[in-house]
Amino acid sequence: MSGAGTLPIVAMGASFVVIDKPPGLLSVPGKGPHKQDCAAARVRVMFPDSSGPLVVHRLDMETSGLLVFGLSAAAQRDLSRQFERRETEKAYTALLDGCPACDEGEVSLPLRPDIDHRPWQIVDHVHGRTALTRYRVLSREIDRARVRFEPVTGRAHQLRVHAATPADRGGLGCPIIGDVLYGTAGPRLMLHAAELSFKDPDTGRRVECRSEAPF
Repeated sequence: MSGAGTLPIVAMGASFVVIDKPPGLLSVPGKGPHKQDCAAARVRVMFPDSSGPLVVHRLDMETSGLLVFGLSAAAQRDLSRQFERRETEKAYTALLDGCPACDEGEVSLPLRPDIDHRPWQIVDHVHGRTALTRYRVLSREIDRARVRFEPVTGRAHQLRVHAATPADRGGLGCPIIGDVLYGTAGPRLMLHAAELSFKDPDTGRRVECRSEAPF
């Protein structure tokens, strides 16, 4: 399916669709009439007979890649439970400003919103919620690295904060390129939801989706 206001379809079943979200598009509507264009609204237009609610999970506006939507209320509930129970599998591709010291490992830093500086998230070992990210370096250049991230938990800005937090505080010490909140500005946030796996709400079969990073 193509045309104005539509999104690339990566996979589809009787009651779900996986789309490839471009950077700069909200996952769900924001506040105000100028923030109503979003992936969820476009999916509703693309599938006018779907009952919804559609939203299962979200990507930051600056992040591109795979998003699954339920096309019925039952499918949305089933998919949401899969995410809550960590029965889904997700992986992201990122370009980092700098190179991590290790080729692979884990970052475990609890996060919470910075109530005085929203939408920032901060590391808080007392009040933060558990956040765990696995990573593997795919390639290294002189001053940057391509990394595969596997978020075990799904906290807001988790990958961005875990990447940017200095290594002596448990992070990678390498912000994602183009991260205006935790790093430096660039043409775009170099973070892409590249892999998504879940069970079809109707058949129970495993659905494996992939999308190449456009950077």
